[in-house]
Amino acid sequence: MSKEAEKNLLEVKDLRVSFPSRHGAGAKRMVHAVNDVSFSLRRGRSLGIVGESGSGKTTTALAVMRLVEPSGGSILFDGVDLTQAKGESLRRMRPRFQMIFQDPFSSLEPRKRAGAIVREPMDLLGIGTEAERRQRVDELFARVGLRDDQKLNFPHQFSGGQRQRIGIARAIATRPDLVVCDEPVSALDVAIQAQILNLLVEVQEEFRLSYLFISHDLGVVHYVCDEIAVMYLGKIVEHNDRQSLFRQPLHPYTWALLSAVPGRGAAGRQNRIRLKGDPPSPFDLPKGCSFAQRCPFAQDECRNVRPELRAVSGGRRVACHRVNDEGIGPHHEFGEAVSRVEA
Repeated sequence: MSKEAEKNLLEVKDLRVSFPSRHGAGAKRMVHAVNDVSFSLRRGRSLGIVGESGSGKTTTALAVMRLVEPSGGSILFDGVDLTQAKGESLRRMRPRFQMIFQDPFSSLEPRKRAGAIVREPMDLLGIGTEAERRQRVDELFARVGLRDDQKLNFPHQFSGGQRQRIGIARAIATRPDLVVCDEPVSALDVAIQAQILNLLVEVQEEFRLSYLFISHDLGVVHYVCDEIAVMYLGKIVEHNDRQSLFRQPLHPYTWALLSAVPGRGAAGRQNRIRLKGDPPSPFDLPKGCSFAQRCPFAQDECRNVRPELRAVSGGRRVACHRVNDEGIGPHHEFGEAVSRVEA
């Protein structure tokens, strides 16, 4: 691997995002959506962020894209802090990081033709000449598997999978280094999901893209991502390489997520962790571990002291008091309940 490939393209440090919100009829209170989140992403690699709805994963992605304003921390993109970039300086950076949105039905302008949609980022950012933009659109339509004559069609004339192909073409039109994928296949049928995931993998290899991949589906991130960060109530509770996380999850929350993955066999069903209750309110975070009230292994320390994300054996990282420095947690006493998910 070259030194260029080993460099981090993206470094997020202590990222915080809070929103003011009215809680009932009372005064405004702060929703703590993202709390001191840190991670890095190397060039040409993929990092998946997974978690339940409300975990903060999409807000994290939007903050990286500067589509929501961070409350604190830093977002270093190729050494430049995006949180400090404003106006024209941010605009000059825009071609290098783009986004594929979740819903191909609502993310495309219904009154524009498909060719104009793909070309739009180049028009807005002033990339290339008129002839170069037309040629780029032609190349992208061919690359994502759309016919040349379909450039004149409107979004409603395409299927869901075809619309997401348009979204992918639009995202890579500016030749970005980073593409943020926010649940890019969750709105599609299962058969179409596989086609789009294959296309994303092919495009990444061809153009050496880095992916920040947001999903609630562990099977999807296992297929696409090199590393996986698990979020719960605004914090990363585990961050490991794909094989380690699926082979031996460290955090009880990760274990619970994996124990629910279909196709694990009888052992997985017998040892499934069934979570009870709801996550704490994001208006009033607990002083200890946010997962403690739902965790079957929680002790007094868990409820009173907030665990920090720390490295354990093998360079794996976890935020759990019950996992020791060798990477052994309380759930491991039940045996290997999560079988490896095959690629």
